[in-house]
Order: sequence, then structure tokens, then C-alpha cells
Amino acid sequence: MTEEPVRKDSEIRHPNSSMGCGHKDDKASLASSQIASFSHQPHQPPSTPASKEVWKKGGRMFSILLAVHLALLACTLVSSGAFEKIAVHDYDVFFLLTVMMLIVIVWIIFYVASTSRCPGAILCKDSHAGPIWLRGGLVLFGIFSLVMDVFKIGYYSSFYSCLSAIKIIYPIVQAIFVVVQTYFLWISAKDCVHVHLNVTRCGLMLTLTTNLAVWMSAVTDESVHKAHSKLKKNVTEEIFRWLMKVGMRSSSAEECNCNSQICQIFKNGYFWLYPFNIEYSLFASAMVYVMWKNVGRLIDHHSHHIHRLKFRLFRRTFFVGIVLGLILLVSGLGVLILYEVQVNSSTESSKKSQALTMYYIFNIVCLGLMSLVCIGGSVIYRFDKRDMDRHKNPTRTLDVALLMGAALGQYAISYYSIVAIVASTPRDAVSALNLTYALLMIAQHTFQNIFIIEGLHRQPPKEDHKHDSHQKDLYGLTFVNINAVSLRMPDSGGTLTTSAASGTEAIHPSDLVQSLAAPKKMNWRRKVLREISMFLLLSNIILWIMPAFGARPQFDNDTELNFYGDSMWPAIVDICLPFGIFYRMHAVASLLEVYIMS
Repeated sequence: MTEEPVRKDSEIRHPNSSMGCGHKDDKASLASSQIASFSHQPHQPPSTPASKEVWKKGGRMFSILLAVHLALLACTLVSSGAFEKIAVHDYDVFFLLTVMMLIVIVWIIFYVASTSRCPGAILCKDSHAGPIWLRGGLVLFGIFSLVMDVFKIGYYSSFYSCLSAIKIIYPIVQAIFVVVQTYFLWISAKDCVHVHLNVTRCGLMLTLTTNLAVWMSAVTDESVHKAHSKLKKNVTEEIFRWLMKVGMRSSSAEECNCNSQICQIFKNGYFWLYPFNIEYSLFASAMVYVMWKNVGRLIDHHSHHIHRLKFRLFRRTFFVGIVLGLILLVSGLGVLILYEVQVNSSTESSKKSQALTMYYIFNIVCLGLMSLVCIGGSVIYRFDKRDMDRHKNPTRTLDVALLMGAALGQYAISYYSIVAIVASTPRDAVSALNLTYALLMIAQHTFQNIFIIEGLHRQPPKEDHKHDSHQKDLYGLTFVNINAVSLRMPDSGGTLTTSAASGTEAIHPSDLVQSLAAPKKMNWRRKVLREISMFLLLSNIILWIMPAFGARPQFDNDTELNFYGDSMWPAIVDICLPFGIFYRMHAVASLLEVYIMS
């Protein structure tokens, strides 16, 4: 999208802005400095920019240090609670997360109240932050997270007499946190705050850290559950039994066993909803980070025109990408169902090999098509006449960083698999398919990142704006003779011209005749890019669904497990796979933006 030139917050921040709205003289001084900064006359700030830049960097550094220490504390407790020999229980983790969420809820209420009462709190909004599809996805994942919390409350309430109270309090507080935070991000994601700068930075970093801590806890809980259901090893059984014992007031584990049918439904239900809660936490973290970057930011809307692109999903498309993507999506769901049924219900090795073969073949076809399509899109960009967008955009910078960083998780799993397959003997058909799958996974991530990043850095098309300006100049034109040399207006009766006072460019009559005689046509390159973006979007959705909802060939294929051992390989997968799953959902959001910009 087209960017607005941005002035640093060091140029507009008032010395007393961190203390509140300020007195009337402070507001007048701040307003006069903003007006002077927007004018064409040079403006000398009241104090040196260097000193204000130091204050800005100091406020950011303090908030970053706060987030780092809290994140390390949460990570230490969450990781320690996953092992039986360490005297850290999961109710210790729940207590920390509950306190953090309560503090964030209080801060959000303070933020909404203070910004609504102070007229100069939000002077401008970042049009690129918090797009409607990102906030819509946050609401969708938030709804599923609330359902998960309801299932957790029902599960723990089934044997509340022998549980620590924090086990039931935690999902209640988390549900309130999800509701408050979703409302906060829906109304404030675009804010560029100019009051309480240091307090706002620290509050946003605390919110970001809380979401990451909840994410780490959910990933750990889900990984232990998946490892128990897949590996069936002794150490995993011990971890699972320990997870059932912690937080119990009674020493007897049998008293808190989940034996009733309704209890099993609640237990299985909230584990199946974990992927949505994980994505919610990451979506919220990304949006909060952009808000943190926009604290004190002032956007000059007068020096550059803002192009507002309309989201029209099925306009001017061949439906080729949508149809192929839907075919892969439906086929992938069928493969996932058959894979889960054959792997979990059958103990025969032949059935397991058939399931792995089917899974690998589908993914090889899907990844191969996606790689070819990404290469084709990158080639089309070489002939695209749109300019590169080089303006400052915190949202785009974060998108690129997350794409590159999240891809490292899948890269690591693929390279570990390649080494294990090449070094292991004997080699069978499943190993060959696994090797091909790992190589294509690396290639597809690389080509897709190149395509998305280049698409995000392109300027939006300008043809539509040009045609719209032509149509506005034709006000009052009722009939056009194509063979006529000039066009006449009904009111003046003269030849259509543009006055110098209006400041618009002169329009040749032949251009107007051509724009009226022929319908507006979209460039074929843009149409192909739209088809590619939609195909990749739907393909990434199915590649997110399959590992997020149970398809873990890393545990079902014994090659890597036998090569690296029962302790090392599950640790590699449990650490790296969540990043690979998040990569797919983040790629979906980025591809939707590339689709709209094309």
C-alpha cells in the first residue's frame, strides 16, 4: 500500500506528554508545533532533536527490558513445569499467567479511559495497522478461544474437590482477558498515541509478553498431549501422569481421574481447540507490537495521498486459483481424515506405511505446485511496472520479519530429517518420499517468502484512480459522438478543457472517448498475480490444518526417531513445529494483503 511520510516522535513529543494531557498552555504549544511541522515553512523545534531522540530511545529500551525479563521468567516456569523431577507445578505457571493477565486488563481499561478523555491523545491513525481481515481473524480465533476456556472450566469442574483453585480461576480470567483484549485491539489497533508515552510503551510490552507467555504454555501443554498420543513411550507416560497429578490437594491420583463421558468430552474438546488459541495469542502479539512501534508517531496526511484499497474477493478473476486451491483444500481434508484413522486405529505396520505414503504424496504434489506458482509469480514481478514502496511501514516490517523467522522452524525440521534419512539404512519407498518432502518443504518456503515479500513492497495499482478522475471530469456529459473531434459540455457549450484554477491536468478528448467506449480492463499480470495469491492462500490453509489438528508424520515415521533417539527428536519437533504452524497462518494473512494490492 502507498505509505505516508512519517515524522519521528522525537520531533513532536512534548516534554510533559508522559505525565498526561497537560495544561492548556502545553496543548497549545503541542498544537502549534504540529501545525508548523505540516507547513511548508521550516520550523525550529523548541529543544534540540537529539535530546528528544534520547528520551524516546530510553523509553523504548526500558519497555523492551521489561518484556525480556518477564518473557524469560515465564519461559523458565513453563519449561520447568514440563518435567517431573523439577519441583515446579503447572499451577505455579497458571498463577503467574493469571496475575499477568489481570494487570493487562487493568492497564487496558486505563488506556481506553485516558485516551477517550484526552482530546489530543490520538492525533492520527496508521491506516496500514490492523486491517479489517486481520482484526476479523483475531475475533474468529478469539471466539474459539472462549469456547476452549468453557471446555477447560467444565473439565476441571468435574473434579474440583481435589484440584487447586487456580486451575479453575485461570480459564475464567483467560476468557475475560480474551474479551477485553479483542475489544481493545479492534478499536485501538491503528492508534498513534501521544500521551503517557512511557507508560503506554510498557503497557503494550506487558500485553505482548503476556500473549507470548500464554502461547508458550499452550504449546507446551499441546506438545505433551500430542507426544503422549503418538509416541506411547515410558518417559512420555510419566510426564502425562505427572500432569494429571499436579495441582491436586489429595495425594491419591485415582480420585481425580476423568472417568465420566462428559469429562472426556470436555478434555478432548479443549485439546482440539488449542490451535485456535495459539494463533489468537500470536495474532494479538503482532498487532500489539505494531501499536508499540506507533507510540508517538505522527503521520503527515497532507504531503502524500493515501490510497485506500477496497477488498473485493471475486472481482476480475478467472477463478482458476480459487478452484485449484479449493480442490487441494478438500483433498487435504480427506487425506487428513484417512491418515488419522489409519495411524491411530490400526496397529499394523502396513496400514501405517500406507498412511505415510498417502500423506507424503499429497504434500509433495501440493508443495511442488506451490513452488512452481511462486516462481512464476516472481518472474511476473520482473515485468511489473509498479514502483517499489520504500516508505516506513512498521506493519510490513513485522510481516517480513515474522515470515523469515517462522520459516526457520520448518527449515530446522527438514534439515534434521534430511541428515537422518541420508545417514540411515536401509532406505525404502517411505524414506524416499520423506526425503523429497523435506527438500520441497525447504524450496517452497524459500520461493513463497520471495514472492510475498516482493508483493508487499509493491505500490498499489493506479489505473483505477486515473479512470475515476476522468469520470469525475465528465459531469454533465450526456452524449458522446465517437467520431466527433471535440466534446462539449451541456452548460457552457464550449470544448471540454480544464481550468488553471482547478489545478488538474489537461485531458485529451481522445482519452476520454477511449475510456467511455471501452470498459476498463485489468492488466493481465495483475490478474495472474491475483490467481497465484488466492491459490497459495488456500494451499497454506490446508497445510496449517494438517499439522495443527493431529497429522504428525515426524512421530509416525520411525526413521528420525530411531536416528536421534526418544529424547532429542521429540524436543526438536516440539520446539520447531509450532513456528512452522504459525508460518502457514501468517502467510495466509500476508497473501491476502498481496491479493488485495494486486
